[in-house]
Amino acid sequence: MTLLLMAAGKGSRYGKLKQFDSLGPKEEFLMEFSIFDAIEAGFNHIVIITQRDHVEFLKVHLETRIPKNLKLDVLSQELEELPREIKILEERLKPWGTAHAVWTARQHIANPFVVLNADDYYGRDAFYHAASFIKNSTSTTVFAMVGYTLKETLSPNGSVSRGICSVIHSNLLDLQERLKIIYEKGEITDLDSGEYFSGEEKVSMNFWVCQPMLFSEIEVYFSQFLRDKELVKNSEVYLPAVIQELIAKKKVSVTVLPSGGKWFGVTYANDRELAVKELTEMTKNTIYPSPLWDKLN
Repeated sequence: MTLLLMAAGKGSRYGKLKQFDSLGPKEEFLMEFSIFDAIEAGFNHIVIITQRDHVEFLKVHLETRIPKNLKLDVLSQELEELPREIKILEERLKPWGTAHAVWTARQHIANPFVVLNADDYYGRDAFYHAASFIKNSTSTTVFAMVGYTLKETLSPNGSVSRGICSVIHSNLLDLQERLKIIYEKGEITDLDSGEYFSGEEKVSMNFWVCQPMLFSEIEVYFSQFLRDKELVKNSEVYLPAVIQELIAKKKVSVTVLPSGGKWFGVTYANDRELAVKELTEMTKNTIYPSPLWDKLN
């Protein structure tokens, strides 16, 4: 089974490259805890998408830590990597987005896989639920998403972007991106629309279980995107948007899996203290060994 980690972000609100911040008790990156949990759940292939300048550093860093029998691919997300016969004349500096990051791995993954953010912590149980889903999967068009509860994914340091899910009988019907959700004065509000939330809503934190057919669907979606000169200027191709369109066109169905644990991330610089505290506490409670990789090597 394959775990695909997206680690090409620039961390504009965090102030530095948060995917390479040493948050663990022994200076482990947050993504190392996801890799550890994935290995424990039975994953044996790790693919990481990052920026070109970080490929060699990340490869060396992980090869000295993770088990030697684990397959590792560290790939670069390139602006120049486009669908065939498409050329972009406009100058662009920012990456094409999360869907393009996933598409970057199309030649390295041939089976169902999990994709998630490298700078989030998802909890061990999420990987066991995902592994069980993959092992029992019999359809090439049934995906899954690990769902979290909105109130447990907010930051005390500012607004966050969340995918609000409409779910019936564990099936994802719809996902609406809300880009400025904030908790203030006892209320959870989307600053853009003024919409209020109870906090009990299911949200997507970009933990997806995908089938390989996704790669060709991203290419179709991305090709259409690239034909719109306005979008090409500064918009991005987001993975949830691609999956949402596939649901709407009835090309795939998405099962919502329970997380079974807590999520935390580092959107803002002040979120770092909480992340360090959480990882330290889990290590003290022997949920994780310290150093992290001693147990598996």
